[in-house]
Amino acid sequence: MESDEALANRVLEEEDPINELQMEIDDRVVQLLALHQLMATDLRFVLAISRINNDLERIGDQAVNIAQGALRILRHPRVKPYVDLPRMSDLVEEMVRNALNAVVRRDVELAHKVLATDDQVDHYRDQIFRELLTYMMGDSSVVFPAFELILVAKNLERIGDHATNIAEDVIYIVQGQDVRHPTVDRR
Repeated sequence: MESDEALANRVLEEEDPINELQMEIDDRVVQLLALHQLMATDLRFVLAISRINNDLERIGDQAVNIAQGALRILRHPRVKPYVDLPRMSDLVEEMVRNALNAVVRRDVELAHKVLATDDQVDHYRDQIFRELLTYMMGDSSVVFPAFELILVAKNLERIGDHATNIAEDVIYIVQGQDVRHPTVDRR
């Protein structure tokens, strides 16, 4: 976790272009659905791409939240050495990369790898929460930056959830199987 204000500002500058891309893709999905009678596999693909588009936009929103938090954190002394947060960040970045590669390759095995990684990300989030809450209880001067770090961890966890959603959509595209809610009986 490097202190890079310029990088945080670059992330903030990308929000509008990402939102514009989402709207453009949404428009193309609507055109496809309105103008073509799609076969089942094509319809699954278009519906999944629409959901993936939404997840990618939400990942962008979470990245903006992280960048805004980073700018606030940079105004304070470091709460503690960052160990778990960079590990969590690397893991989430890998999840997003693997989810997108799974889409491009229609790789169900890689999609399942993303799904399996989600629990690790949740574990890091919980560990970071516990550790930072302990710091906050011990030293009130670190409450603000520690709370911001908790929010960063929460946003990273949400990015991991969106990568998981994308991976689930890959399985839907390739196998026609909806694995989003395995306990729901869909008879």
